[in-house]
Amino acid sequence: MSTADHSTINSACTSTSGKDQSYLLKLCGSHKVSYQPNSDWDCYVDDAQKPIDMDLILPHYRARYQPINHRMNMFVGTEAGPVKLKICRSFSRSKFYLEVQASMSDVTLYLPSDFKGRIHHVGKAKFSSGFVNRVMQNVYFTDSDDEGSESEDCVVVVTNGTIMFRMWDVQTCAPENPQKETFKRMFGCSKKAPETTIDWDFLLEG
Repeated sequence: MSTADHSTINSACTSTSGKDQSYLLKLCGSHKVSYQPNSDWDCYVDDAQKPIDMDLILPHYRARYQPINHRMNMFVGTEAGPVKLKICRSFSRSKFYLEVQASMSDVTLYLPSDFKGRIHHVGKAKFSSGFVNRVMQNVYFTDSDDEGSESEDCVVVVTNGTIMFRMWDVQTCAPENPQKETFKRMFGCSKKAPETTIDWDFLLEG
């Protein structure tokens, strides 16, 4: 899968089948991601300047003609606007590949608490208490943007800004509760992830 061409600035999920078909997406609010058989991307958003604040809702069923091992492929790009994405799913077998190309922008990602797979990021990364408590143990960080196996989740984030990883709770279908997760962290209710060398004895929750 190739990185989207940033010379085209738009906000669209695209489906091409001999004729150009596209529909504009709102850059804020919820969007249901659906299988696009005639496109490399099931969801494609690219805007130069506007802030992006979206809840990307993954399907809880496999669409007709969707290959069994197909991951939902999502791309979000921007040149200057801040990016905030929540990846929401109620069905853990709905694996996904998310690529964010954000140039200079700060990026906040809420990944589902049942995330299992790889993360590749270019940019300074921070991790919330909820992410450390519930997600970190099932993540391995890579030095390359290899897409990995179709049976696992994969996130690629490239920016010169700051990346904040947070947790979206699949049990409550809501973002993490910062106070609750910080409390768990303070009293040692979760283990330090062996994949990271960051010292988690002190964690500042913003």
